[in-house]
Amino acid sequence: MNSREKKTVSNMIRIYCRAKHGQRNGFCDDCQQLEEYAHRRLERCPFGEKKPVCKKCPVHCYKPEYREKIKEIMRFSGPRMLIYHPLEAVKHIKESLF
Repeated sequence: MNSREKKTVSNMIRIYCRAKHGQRNGFCDDCQQLEEYAHRRLERCPFGEKKPVCKKCPVHCYKPEYREKIKEIMRFSGPRMLIYHPLEAVKHIKESLF
């Protein structure tokens, strides 16, 4: 499993949790649960190292309630990744294009 994918999703959840839930260190309980769920899904991804970005993935492996929440988080945190994690954001954008 690609640890960069895990790092990216964790950073996106962290940005969201800090802005929306006021968490300065770590995550609130809900965001912690979502991060653990996302990491489990990534570990079980049938595409392994060749996993496309979530937006382009043909398999939607999240339960509906988690899928909606992660979409909300990605919409919010995606643009902010350029500020907080610019190199990671550029790599993710590059993968999204190809």
